[in-house]
Amino acid sequence: MATVEELKLRVRELENELIKCKQKQSAAEDAQSQELHRPKIDKMSAEVVDSNPYSRLMALKRMGIVDDYELLLFDYDKVELANMNRLFFQPHQAGLSKVEAAEHTLRNINPDVSFETHNYNITTMENFTHFMERISQGGLEDGKPVDLVLSCVDNFEARMAINTACNELGQIWMESGVSENAVSGHIQLIIPGETACFACAPPLVVAANIDEKTLKREGVCAASLPTTMGVVAGILVQNVLKYLLKFGTVSYYLGYNAMQDFFPTMAMKANPQCNDRYCRKQQEEYKKKEAERPKVEVVEVEEEVVHEDNEWGIELVSEVSDAELQAASGSVPDLPEGITVAYTIPAESPASGETVEETEQSLEELMAQMRKL
Repeated sequence: MATVEELKLRVRELENELIKCKQKQSAAEDAQSQELHRPKIDKMSAEVVDSNPYSRLMALKRMGIVDDYELLLFDYDKVELANMNRLFFQPHQAGLSKVEAAEHTLRNINPDVSFETHNYNITTMENFTHFMERISQGGLEDGKPVDLVLSCVDNFEARMAINTACNELGQIWMESGVSENAVSGHIQLIIPGETACFACAPPLVVAANIDEKTLKREGVCAASLPTTMGVVAGILVQNVLKYLLKFGTVSYYLGYNAMQDFFPTMAMKANPQCNDRYCRKQQEEYKKKEAERPKVEVVEVEEEVVHEDNEWGIELVSEVSDAELQAASGSVPDLPEGITVAYTIPAESPASGETVEETEQSLEELMAQMRKL
């Protein structure tokens, strides 16, 4: 009778055979789809025709556009049926690695894109070293770094690995995430030394010194709402385009609360006491660059008062002096600080202080007396 270990070994062998069968099936389907789909395009065209897949994209040329596109994908997970709600993976891809399944799908959509996939966990020492090497030398030009790193991971350990690599290399990256209840998310642009890195403001699980692996319970998983992920992914990609193509305002931090449709935004400065020593080093480098940058002096220039001319050469001049205007306004009451009156009541007595005696004479008699004077 077979032992438990032998049965487990046989189960793993059968699982591997099943994966190989699915991979062969997927490869055959990809080969078939390649025949059905368009061939590669040698040069992007701006011709406005429905058969040109880049005509709409090239319409943005007035804003500036990149010459080529390339994706480097890192992931160690496999596609499961539970991932079907992502509206990206397909049922026949179950068992494939996520990077492989993603490459197949994306290549079918656009065969002009170059892909490089790595099916491993970036948090291990050996894989982390290779991960850093590809960031620093995996750009479109051989030996040049990538333009930008995008983080779409679902755990703190992987985010910290990306944060450590980018701080050490001085690599700009954008971090994104969706909450466990699937109704909120955020994106964040991280410029080493200039903005707060992911370690500058650690979340509660780090501040409380809790191992996030212990937070997962058997039979319990985080919620996953494709609409929330779609909104966050769209905001992230839009921010990437604005950063790479240099148009619009790039967000440093933008949140999304699906319950209230609330989009908070902010900018966070780097923490001088950050636990990441490479972050502190990048902060010092940034301070030196800012000190060496030429200072722009702001000179205040008084605007010349320009009187509008008119065809008659008439100039309006007030005939009332400031003192006369103040006297006519009357006294100002003593009010608390910050409160002023809208207007004042003029004094009742004449300015000369003289009084007029009452008389019983009629108006005609008074006018006759004035004529004799």
